[in-house]
Amino acid sequence: MSYLDQKIKARLENKLKILQSYRPLPEPAVRKIREQFEVEMTYNSNAIEGNSLTLKETFLVINEGITIKGKPLKDHLEAKNHQEALDYLYDLVSKDKRNTFSESLIRSFNQMVIQDIDKEWGGRYRTSEVIIMGAEHKPPQAVEIPKLIFDLIGWIKNNKNKLHPIELAAIIHYKLVAIHPFFDGNGRTARLLMNVILMENGYPLAIILKNDRKKYYNVLAKADKGDLSFFILFVARAVERSLDIYLKVLTPKNIKKDKYVSLAELSKETNFSSKYLNLLARAGSLEAHKEGRNWLSSKEALDRYLDSRKRKR
Repeated sequence: MSYLDQKIKARLENKLKILQSYRPLPEPAVRKIREQFEVEMTYNSNAIEGNSLTLKETFLVINEGITIKGKPLKDHLEAKNHQEALDYLYDLVSKDKRNTFSESLIRSFNQMVIQDIDKEWGGRYRTSEVIIMGAEHKPPQAVEIPKLIFDLIGWIKNNKNKLHPIELAAIIHYKLVAIHPFFDGNGRTARLLMNVILMENGYPLAIILKNDRKKYYNVLAKADKGDLSFFILFVARAVERSLDIYLKVLTPKNIKKDKYVSLAELSKETNFSSKYLNLLARAGSLEAHKEGRNWLSSKEALDRYLDSRKRKR
């Protein structure tokens, strides 16, 4: 079964192909953008769960070892723990081999993200029922968790060659948070595991933004009701954002690259309103990515959209 629109798949695969064609990439530039993404991932993944550190404060904690006055110790530990989990993730995918998903891998990521915060329960399945605040979904009973994780591992094995990597990664994320196997750190664990699949297939680290938290929970709620397509598209947009940033930074100077501008600015060059362009961007029809709260796209991307629309007619 295919969840992603074929045009979106082709677009993402083409961007990945272009990025890979630039290899070998300049090591200093790769190192700098990796550091940027690690800080962004740590900040956003923790902030979604309520961590109060800002992006700059997260950078200072994990790269400079600075203690932020007035911020809880727990928030500092979460930043350091997540950074360690990211280092482990990069180490896994740098071995140039497919990683075998296992119960041990799932539990290891959870243990890392909540170590020093809850040493007793890091990597251990919950032993009682839980309620996810603000969600209609009711996680399964604790006694069911080992069997459900076993079934998840089997599902991954059976579907890893049937689904597109982005579809596979997104569904793994959803299935794990639906099981909600741990007392804490389920979302962060799921987002890290999602990136194992993406990165071993050549995609850069995909980041769910704090600014998209409401949308994130909304598409997860739709998945709870049986429609996974919205959540998978949401993850695909996160993947495209990362690809766009990598291409913007790493495209050689002698190769023309898209000039990204705000949708409001782009609308001035077209007959489309910024509101309509926003709808196209959210639907995945227009190549666009977010920086902060704002969608950015390019005249070249709009031309490609219009050209595809003409061919369809």
